[in-house]
Amino acid sequence: MNPIFNLLPFSLKSLYFLMLLLGYLGLHSQVLTVRDSENLKPLDLVTIYSPKGNVSAVTNAQGQADISAFQDATVIMIQALGYAIENHSFGTLKQKEFILDLAPSQLELDQVVISASKWRQSSAKIPSKIVSISAQSVAFQNPQTAADLLELSGKVFVQKSQQGGGSPMIRGFATNRLLYSVDGVRMNTAIFRSGNIQNVISMDPLSMESTEVLLGPDAVIYGSDAIGGVMSFTTLKPQFSDSDKPLITGGAMTRFSTANREGSVHADVKVGWKNWGFLSSTTLTQYDDLIQGSNGPQDYLRPYYVARYQGQDIIVPHKNPRRQGPSGYGQTNNLHKIHFRPNEHWDLSYALHYSQTTSYSRYDRHLRTKDGSPRYGQWDYGPQSWMMNHLSVNHKKSHGPYSEMALRLALQNFEESRISRAFNEPVRENRTENVAAYSANLDFTKNLSPNSSLYYGVEWVLNDVNSQGENTNILSHISTPGPSRYPQAKWLSYGAYGSLQHQISKALMLQSGLRYNGIKLDATFDTSFYPLPFEKAQIDTGNWTGNFGLVLNPGRQWLLRANYATAFRAPNVDDLGKIFDSEPGAVVVPNHQLKPEYAHSWDLGTAKIINKKLKIDVSTYYTWLKNAMVRRDFSLNGAQFIPYDGELSRVQAIQNAATAYVYGLQAGFELKLPGGFELTSDFNYQKGEEEMNDGNKSPSRHVAPWFGVTRLWFRANDLNIQCYSRYSGGFTHAELSVEEQGKPENYALDNQGLPYAPAWQTMNIKAQYTFDRTFTLSAGLENIADVRYRPYSSGISAAGRNLILSLRAQI
Repeated sequence: MNPIFNLLPFSLKSLYFLMLLLGYLGLHSQVLTVRDSENLKPLDLVTIYSPKGNVSAVTNAQGQADISAFQDATVIMIQALGYAIENHSFGTLKQKEFILDLAPSQLELDQVVISASKWRQSSAKIPSKIVSISAQSVAFQNPQTAADLLELSGKVFVQKSQQGGGSPMIRGFATNRLLYSVDGVRMNTAIFRSGNIQNVISMDPLSMESTEVLLGPDAVIYGSDAIGGVMSFTTLKPQFSDSDKPLITGGAMTRFSTANREGSVHADVKVGWKNWGFLSSTTLTQYDDLIQGSNGPQDYLRPYYVARYQGQDIIVPHKNPRRQGPSGYGQTNNLHKIHFRPNEHWDLSYALHYSQTTSYSRYDRHLRTKDGSPRYGQWDYGPQSWMMNHLSVNHKKSHGPYSEMALRLALQNFEESRISRAFNEPVRENRTENVAAYSANLDFTKNLSPNSSLYYGVEWVLNDVNSQGENTNILSHISTPGPSRYPQAKWLSYGAYGSLQHQISKALMLQSGLRYNGIKLDATFDTSFYPLPFEKAQIDTGNWTGNFGLVLNPGRQWLLRANYATAFRAPNVDDLGKIFDSEPGAVVVPNHQLKPEYAHSWDLGTAKIINKKLKIDVSTYYTWLKNAMVRRDFSLNGAQFIPYDGELSRVQAIQNAATAYVYGLQAGFELKLPGGFELTSDFNYQKGEEEMNDGNKSPSRHVAPWFGVTRLWFRANDLNIQCYSRYSGGFTHAELSVEEQGKPENYALDNQGLPYAPAWQTMNIKAQYTFDRTFTLSAGLENIADVRYRPYSSGISAAGRNLILSLRAQI
């Protein structure tokens, strides 16, 4: 028996013997080697995919992959970033003696994606627009967090209330109207709020194999919340050996950034045999306070901070007003996987994900004032932790009700807390939330004919929400129970779906799907702190959602997409039962009469390659949201104002009080230039409005100004250089939503003293050089002009001039 087995805990040994019952050891393998056609170096992370049986594989660091499961495939798609896609049969590869040389890419309309159906598919056959971010792009760009990673797509706008955060905005929607998926498991919980969230930072960019952003609704596959888009994260996988010797690969990285004195270290190792694979990945990161730029609005400067001295809160002048303190924090990420492949039909995997931050300050709350003094002496998020235990079982068969089956069982545990204390007040409030999220997904795909495929499945999700409150007098050190942020609650979602993809003709593809999703919510309120007119609340509702899309390929160089989809978001615990201060002088209270909101979305897009040198991609969309859950004035037991946190506050509640719409355009191009140069650009324009109490319209809060990125690449063998510019439009005071107008501390002030969001632009340069395929040195200079800017809706300014240095080693 392998000596590593003796090191495993009892639970994993038990899992080992369970797996042995499902198959036999010893798999005859056929190894394909993929190389660069110019220098004959092996290529890793090459995706090998066949629509027949939905079979896939990925090459290892030696450019090798076992393709035994492809023996009956007549079409095998082979794709790598920066290389032309090739299609071969198994017989053709055999004639090549299973050695394939890929040529550097010109331009392609096709790629292999997962997020549209949770199965590998050709993007040229999907009516939705999907953007992929590869591990190579992450290694080159060096994003600090998963929120920064999403910005690499050029299609996602990210808001930050503090450095330890990042709330994506996609097509005018954000927070709980977007869906997060990790290895096919739903990450959204019942306390995802309508305000900006930072859960995405729990994921580690350095442990991602690929990331996809599906633009627009996909409620048929993902259920509630998938209105504006889906962010699908696929983490690293163990690799199997193609010989009797174990395959050992791994990597390490260290990185330093000047703007926040980032220090990051990462290491991962993969050990594989023919049937067993192990992976372990760890990332440790520490950030100091973030320094903003020198050139920009004076309103963003931080002239002071609050410190505790001799039992009192005092105001301390900042020696460097560009230093945004307090904003520093640290984070640890761990990923461990065990993969077992008893034969070519069965595939089993267990994964343990764990992430935890240190406590970190909510910087935007430290900007608030009251009567000329700071509003808070302390406002922190406690350590944010996320753990997922994930067991997946895949089975492939040639006959029967399915061609491939995937079972995903997951248990996630989330913990977050809010710690606040008013300036020079002794009572510190601590609100802690724990969510245990259980989920089971059973997904199938069936090849009905050479031209038709069926995707279907069922989903069950249960969230158990526990919320506690505690008040502590920091002078006497006496703690007493305090009001919780949420009721004690259970949120249940169950659904079933089916989606058909049919090739009507060689040029025309149809895809249509339908899903029913039921939602149940039971909540129990503690009325000892607030005079709520009820102690229990229940919601029992359901929704049908569907989509219908067409993809037309008039030729290999031209693609047209059209899609209509519906989506919904059911009320969750955050909507139903939260009590919090949304802005100075306002308090949000529970509303047990909420109903789901429903969206209709239309999407048109086209992509065309001209003369094999220029690729143009344009998408337009319109989404109409009815019964939108929005915050509006409310009354509690007939009272419009109640005391909250020592202040008489206007009562508000989340209500189905509005309709809203968003429309926009997303455009991009890629231009291949002589001498190894390439020019790319992405541009996004969106506009949206929502209905107010009095029937008037207000700009939608999560509709960002126009934004984009333009990049000039130079590639030569092992050297990559990129000069790029990121830019965003602004909003005048009148163009801000009514809600954002109530947060003047987050914005610059115009000539009339009113908040507005200035436009901004940065210039940046990055370079990467690889030595002998083992060491890679990366350097970058971001925000070269040291611009002081604050992305729309953010409570903290972006980094000023920032030098990034990183060194990677790969074996």
